[in-house]
Amino acid sequence: MMLRQGLHLVRKLYRDGFKLTGLAGRQSLGQAQLPAPQPDRALTVSSWPFSSPPRDYSLPNESWTPEMQRLYDHYSALCEAETEEEKKRGPWRRLPSYNRTLKYATGGRCLSKVLQAKARLFTRNIEEPGASFEYVVFLNKQEKSCVCVFQAGHLLEGPPGHVHGGAIATIIDSVTGTLATYLSGPVMTANLNINYRSPIPLGSVVLVHSALEKVEGRKTSISCRVTSSDGGKLHTDATGLFVSINVGHLFGA
Repeated sequence: MMLRQGLHLVRKLYRDGFKLTGLAGRQSLGQAQLPAPQPDRALTVSSWPFSSPPRDYSLPNESWTPEMQRLYDHYSALCEAETEEEKKRGPWRRLPSYNRTLKYATGGRCLSKVLQAKARLFTRNIEEPGASFEYVVFLNKQEKSCVCVFQAGHLLEGPPGHVHGGAIATIIDSVTGTLATYLSGPVMTANLNINYRSPIPLGSVVLVHSALEKVEGRKTSISCRVTSSDGGKLHTDATGLFVSINVGHLFGA
């Protein structure tokens, strides 16, 4: 019921938005004196009520350390495969990241205005660069794996000078859930099993490697390892179990 009401309101927003941007809308607003568009000129429809493009939080910013930037450049290079004739798309792709997943999904911008408009993705709800979760995810669908370059900010402290275990669990859940979603469609976390091997210093850069283990019906199992940036030290290993869901469940339908 809630989803149907939201869709009904979305249609109304679109209809009203179009009226406000056309000539009839200008006349209804008492602006009939404005010149009509030329016959050979296409009518431009405004993007009302959305006025600003989304910010992609997975792009480099001033808080990134040289090591974070180096790893970003390394995996970005893997997104293009050079041949003798030309450059073409490689097996890897960088995934953009926004402060609201629903808002920037296909067809989701209007729904975000209707359903929990103030909600924010937990890992992207702090605007200050470098303060909390700085990360970028690269996906390899051929290998059914992904890697996340993660820099932990000063607001994620647990033990003095080190990253809180809950923050580590959060980034593991986010990365493994992202991979499960790209492989199996919409999912929700059913279980996370995490082993903390060694603490992660605040401000350091680590790699979060995730890979598909198996798919059984609606269940998708993902393995994960968090290592130092050079891969020489294991900080955490984990497994995640994700269950495919109907998108309507997210809205209580």
